[in-house]
Amino acid sequence: MPIRILIADDHTLFRQGVRTLLSVEPDMEVVGEASNAAEAAAFVPQLRPDVVLMDIGMPGESSFEAARQIRKERPESRVIFLSMYDDEDYVAECVEIGAAGYVLKDSPAEQLLTAVREVSRGGSFLSPRLLARLVDGFRINGRGADRQRPGGLTRREREILKMLAEGRSVKEIAAGFDLSVKTVEAHKFNLMRKLDIHNKAQLVQYAIQKKIIRLPELAFV
Repeated sequence: MPIRILIADDHTLFRQGVRTLLSVEPDMEVVGEASNAAEAAAFVPQLRPDVVLMDIGMPGESSFEAARQIRKERPESRVIFLSMYDDEDYVAECVEIGAAGYVLKDSPAEQLLTAVREVSRGGSFLSPRLLARLVDGFRINGRGADRQRPGGLTRREREILKMLAEGRSVKEIAAGFDLSVKTVEAHKFNLMRKLDIHNKAQLVQYAIQKKIIRLPELAFV
């Protein structure tokens, strides 16, 4: 029987492109599409996909929460996250919630096909570029060095929170950590969602209360 696949992404053209890629494979069948994470989680019980390809950064309900729900309600439907963010903290969170794969959106098509087949057989898949970075990180920093989660935040999110509260721009933070602007924006979005913070004033107040910054460090403008 072909591998049953559900595609979840908020960009219609991307979904259609992935559907076209998968549909020509004789061992794969696209059984549905979703435009957000909540929709994907709702579709899983009725469509019963073997693999859910889910964008990691869709508006609305968190893709991480949807993946947790899918794993709880139908663990045989395995989740592969699709992402533009080549950041170790995202991979760590994906592993913790039980996702089976993490594929960068700029990967060759063959890697996505390999990931789907590997995950459908009960295995796991990580984009080779990310795997190399993780191995280098463990070698340099030691196991788990970047996995501290004070206050529910990853170490990277805590570092970005500190710099935002100090008045640094997203572009400056990206340059300082050698990350893309999109990756920093994603971290900012996630930490503000986790903390239920909606503006810069609340962010600064939280950073002071948690002693992430001290008043003399603030950059008043």
